[in-house]
Formats: sequence, structure tokens, C-alpha cells
Amino acid sequence: MLRHDFEKGTSVARSFGPGANVSEAVFVPRAADAEESDGWLMLLVHSSDTDTSALHILNADDVTAEPQAVIHLPQRVPAGFHGNWVPDPA
Repeated sequence: MLRHDFEKGTSVARSFGPGANVSEAVFVPRAADAEESDGWLMLLVHSSDTDTSALHILNADDVTAEPQAVIHLPQRVPAGFHGNWVPDPA
């Protein structure tokens, strides 16, 4: 996974290990008025070595740090799966 900072002209790479395939990351802001990188990145990671999937939640400010959480899923999520994240109207 790559995180580009177009203002600074820098990129940061994060590897999820051999055999890992990652989905596109979804940004979740910490608050409605949060700065651009103040929140989390959520992405699905499929391991072809174990044929398992997990949802990784990363700090958007530091994608190379340990994940905030890793949720191991009970079955593999197919490549190309897209999810929609919508706010709870309550």
C-alpha cells in the first residue's frame, strides 16, 4: 500500500507480507471537522498463503505503525469486493 502526500511530494509504503493482496483503503475521519489525515484507513487484506482475509485499521497519519486493529474474518473476501461505508442516521 502507498500513501502519497502531494503537498510534500513524498510517499510512504507499507507491506502486509508475502502473498498479501490489499483492497483500496477507505478513509474514516476522526471527527466531522478533522484534518485530511486525522483518522483511520480501513482496508481488506487477503493472504494467498493461508487463503484468509482480515480488515486492517491503520492510523492515517502513520500507515507504517502497528495497526490500530486487525479483524480476522471467518471466510475469505473475494478480490475486487467493494464496500460502502455510510454514517448511522441515528
